[in-house]
Amino acid sequence: MLMTLIQKEMMHHILSVRFVALLVMCLLLVPLTLHINYRNYLQNQINYQESIKLSTTESEEKPADAPDPDTEVSKLFLQPTPLSVFAKGLEESLPSYLGMTRNGVKQGSMALGEAPLSSALGNLDFLFVVSTVFSLLALLFTFDAVAGEREAGTLRITLANALPRDLFLWSKLIGGYIVFVVPFLVSFLLGLLLLVSQGFPLGTSGILLRVFSLTLVALLYIGVFFAMGTVISTYLDNAKTALIIAFTVWVLAVLIAPRVGFLTAKLIAPTRAIQSVYMEKTAIRNNLNAEKDNAIAGKIIETLGTSINFNKDMAKINEIREPIDAEYRQKFQEQVNKIEREYQREKKRQESVGETLSRITPTASLIYLTMNLAETGKIKRNTYFQTGARYYTQLEEAYFSEIKDDQFATMARFTSKPPEPKKVAPPPDMAETSLSETLRHSVVDLLLLCFLAVVLTTVAFLKFFRSDI
Repeated sequence: MLMTLIQKEMMHHILSVRFVALLVMCLLLVPLTLHINYRNYLQNQINYQESIKLSTTESEEKPADAPDPDTEVSKLFLQPTPLSVFAKGLEESLPSYLGMTRNGVKQGSMALGEAPLSSALGNLDFLFVVSTVFSLLALLFTFDAVAGEREAGTLRITLANALPRDLFLWSKLIGGYIVFVVPFLVSFLLGLLLLVSQGFPLGTSGILLRVFSLTLVALLYIGVFFAMGTVISTYLDNAKTALIIAFTVWVLAVLIAPRVGFLTAKLIAPTRAIQSVYMEKTAIRNNLNAEKDNAIAGKIIETLGTSINFNKDMAKINEIREPIDAEYRQKFQEQVNKIEREYQREKKRQESVGETLSRITPTASLIYLTMNLAETGKIKRNTYFQTGARYYTQLEEAYFSEIKDDQFATMARFTSKPPEPKKVAPPPDMAETSLSETLRHSVVDLLLLCFLAVVLTTVAFLKFFRSDI
């Protein structure tokens, strides 16, 4: 009996205008967005390679020498990921490179540094299509599942034939869901075939498993909105009212609530801008350098007197200067590390509050989970900045710590032959995050989607069982 009801529900949807609209939208949107974003990825990959070549050429023509604390002696570039064709995520808002200076890590231009007008309109990618378009279509498929039949009077006749209510509602959910996801899966498969024909490395195990996971997450998210639409339909007797309520819920759940969460977080847990933090570090260095110059000058005058011959006394000057320089270098690192820890604590708290508040809706969970699977989310961003921090520590120990910038070191540079510039270690490769590690970081969002699907379905059944037909 259940299969007969499911077939009947499927035919009802297939013969409707909404199915035609769904099919056309799937065939147009999904392959087109994948194609366009893959072309963008290829261009970003070319820009990345050219940037590395240019940086390498500049370092060979002019070896790194950084008496100026703001000089970038090396750069760690952000490599585009192939899976950005599914979700651009944070990739376009991250700095294109991290510059290593004595004052700390300096963020380079953003990927959208030229600020094209199109950036104001948002991203059109697979994540946007699923989170925004298909969530709305899922509600449009289910808003009248029960309310429409109750309004038309067919629900009373159907249930008068000793048909169990659970079978009736399951047929509505399963039949509508099958009709909905088949065009989605077909269009997604066509999009993947189009990508493979253009050279997309789908066959690699890491990418294939992530794409498969993206598909399952999208199907789960669609299922959440199917259950949400069914809940609305069971609570209302009028199809038009159900449509208005469904659209209102979609606006709140998809467009407003995720953004309000982070706006609220900025009020609850404000933080400083990264530029102000960098300027604060620069001010600390300048102040400490002035104190260090005075301390070194006083010690040298106390030891050698006012008549100093730099050619003869340089060894003695270096002996006097070394412990003072080391002392102030340690002071600088301690103060800078304190500022950095405070800033990271502020930023982490604000982001944590925003994430928690935005997860009130399934859309936020889908976005976080999809971006992590596509390697364009929080995990990739944290790995990028952590790699930059490790690289800076490496340069601090092997290169920056040997640079002297007090007044006597400056005089020595002009009075003696400058030493050969020390070769700077190349940037390290960014560590790759495995799929299992990604899922471990995203388990909260995955469980929330599953929880919402189960809870909303249960609420729909409980309401329908108690309804007076």
